[in-house]
Amino acid sequence: MKGLAGRGNQLAFGSFAIKALESTWITGRQIEAARQAIVRHMKREGQLWIRIFPDKPITKKPAEVRMGKGKGAPEGFVAPVTPGRILFEAEGVPLEIAKEAMRLGAQKLPITTKFIVRRDYTENAN
Repeated sequence: MKGLAGRGNQLAFGSFAIKALESTWITGRQIEAARQAIVRHMKREGQLWIRIFPDKPITKKPAEVRMGKGKGAPEGFVAPVTPGRILFEAEGVPLEIAKEAMRLGAQKLPITTKFIVRRDYTENAN
């Protein structure tokens, strides 16, 4: 996958987010593992938005099968991610908690990410 994210590359809902710095496919299981890690650290306070959805079907042929004979069976679904894409957004928790929660969630993902904060964010507004 070439190029940067043309859409989904701006903060839309929350004050904190993690942004992808590489391009890859992210599976639904990886998204769910990251979501659980983030929500667990936030102690179910605030709100979390998942900005990617695995809607691309991936097929795979069984092991040790000869060439030909059509396309393999659907294996699962992935979300194609390019650099600049916002993956998760959060709101309603202090900066330190959000930063640590997003770090824990990013560890569950197969790419390098960057923690970003809304430009007009102030600690007192929370």
